[in-house]
Amino acid sequence: MNFFKALFGGKEEKPEDRKRAEEERDFDVLKYDGVRALRSGQHDYAIQCFTHALGMKEDLEIRDYMSQALIRADRLPEAYEQLMKIAEAQPDNLQVLIRMANVAYMMEDYTAVADASEKALMIDDKCVEALFFYAKACIGHGDTTNAVAMLTKAIGLKPDYTEAYLLRGETLLSAGETAEADEDACHLVKEYPENEDILMLKARIERAKGNPSEAISYYGKAIDTNPFNANAYRERGKLRIDNGDESGGQADYRQAKELEEQQNAGNEKQDIENEIKDKYKSIDPYGVFS
Repeated sequence: MNFFKALFGGKEEKPEDRKRAEEERDFDVLKYDGVRALRSGQHDYAIQCFTHALGMKEDLEIRDYMSQALIRADRLPEAYEQLMKIAEAQPDNLQVLIRMANVAYMMEDYTAVADASEKALMIDDKCVEALFFYAKACIGHGDTTNAVAMLTKAIGLKPDYTEAYLLRGETLLSAGETAEADEDACHLVKEYPENEDILMLKARIERAKGNPSEAISYYGKAIDTNPFNANAYRERGKLRIDNGDESGGQADYRQAKELEEQQNAGNEKQDIENEIKDKYKSIDPYGVFS
């Protein structure tokens, strides 16, 4: 046997080579199973797979997948940590910094949002997403002046940036700048006449301007767009009562209450379903960790 291996140039596989090959195969299986679990909504199992894979060797792609799984599992601080490790290895990765800003915003950590946005702007000072998140950080800290400035710059760079227009309009309204807010709202209503959020902004601006009939009309349009908008019913109901339409206002209040009760019941049902799903997931369907 050894004679033929020597004759034809064959080499006997060393134990360490065989072990390394097995580890690579196990790593690939964990990665594949983790991605498959992530795509099928089995977030906890995906996290298990990725954790085991990262215990075998460092891999930034798996950290990226891990962050996605953690976000979907509502484990935001851990997702942020994974993104931080990617950013440390790739400090010029703009999209990772934007994702960090997004996750930090979901955690309501506005200092972290600002930090990630600043780093992104140092890489690209024309990055409209970074300007948008920086504005959100400013709003979180109560700095509406700089928030409006950031959003204005973003809109200047991207004139069709609908989200920036909407946020600027909402920010101006909250600051009492109704005329300026109305300019953004009118622009948006013209472009997107059936957008629920835009119609709600316009209704609130008309309410703030002291135009109840106009506000009621826009609340009605928002409800036509989304009949399950409890806030629209509640806010319209108050306006109706304040302006002498007691029966119409009370009807809106009843509808708002009914919708809120349905939504709360739906959330409780979803929580129970998620709890049951989590128990099934913990069984480890692929048997990797048994």
